[in-house]
Amino acid sequence: MSESLSGGAMGSVEDADFLLSTRGAGHELGAWVVSAAFGRDGQGAAFGLGDGTLHLADPAQPAAPWRKLEAHDGACLTVVPDFAAGFLSGGDDGKLLRVLPDGSTATLADFGMMKWVEHIAAHASGLRAVGVGKAVHLLDKGGATLKTLAHPSTVGGVAFDAKGKRVAAGHYNGVSLWFVNSKEDKPRVLPWKGSHQLVAFSPDGTHVVSTMQENALHGWRLTDQQDMRMSGYPAKIKSFSFTAKGRWMATAGADCVVLWPFFAGGPMGKPPMELAGGDGVLCTQVACHPQHEVVAAGFQDGLVLMAEIGSGKIVPVAAPGRGAVSALAWNATGTQLAFGTETGFAGLVDLSKRG
Repeated sequence: MSESLSGGAMGSVEDADFLLSTRGAGHELGAWVVSAAFGRDGQGAAFGLGDGTLHLADPAQPAAPWRKLEAHDGACLTVVPDFAAGFLSGGDDGKLLRVLPDGSTATLADFGMMKWVEHIAAHASGLRAVGVGKAVHLLDKGGATLKTLAHPSTVGGVAFDAKGKRVAAGHYNGVSLWFVNSKEDKPRVLPWKGSHQLVAFSPDGTHVVSTMQENALHGWRLTDQQDMRMSGYPAKIKSFSFTAKGRWMATAGADCVVLWPFFAGGPMGKPPMELAGGDGVLCTQVACHPQHEVVAAGFQDGLVLMAEIGSGKIVPVAAPGRGAVSALAWNATGTQLAFGTETGFAGLVDLSKRG
């Protein structure tokens, strides 16, 4: 399969760039693209860069000039959609910013210059969770701190469940689950030795999965706390994503898209499915479509593609050659895809049907 992706049977680089050139646009932004996100309301796309700038685009006009904001005094570490319009941006300057599509910016919190604001989650209810050092700060719609949840070691990643009732935080030797509205803040700890970093709930809230410092992921089935070990990767997993209904979990970290089954009792004791691989180029980023069983993937050589899980059909989005893909995101309806690379190239592609 790989020969048809990186050249060979697929033809020229221009063929691989067909969607980017005919339905989107790319911009050279000048620094490592750390993060990409679309506004929850569909208005605006944002790219956070390692030089501290944010670049805002209108997805309806990807070729139009993008707005550049001098956002952080240092590096931008993450950008996520806020609960309504706009974005939340965290930096190594200790600041949590709220950024609207028109470029207006407000500092929601300043945790101090020695603190990194690297892990942020926002829920449609208006809750925000911010991991800073050993604490997770829960903020309300107005940015006020509702509570601060202490952890035994540095927080690796934070995530809300689909209903916004629980927040998960990865740390050393496990993941802690907290009920947001609990009067007594005592977590349910999911233990497993090692350093737990990125974390997510399955869409139905029945499983929690984290990436490890090692080349592996770990998961827990919450009904009985059964452990799930997902190992054997040649590289550290920097990205994973559940399909919309939670049947599959796609991961980077191998020379293909690795898909673990989360149905019919899986993934315990079941091998993963592999898509779009075979040529030895590592997959660095994955993002599952918000409605269909389709996964977008970015690779070490800069290739961006979409893969249909059921059929295995591959559609290239952007050709190799622009640096390792470091950011990848869908908009809420799955009609637009954003990506960025370590060399500072960023792309927006409109995949909506045209009359």
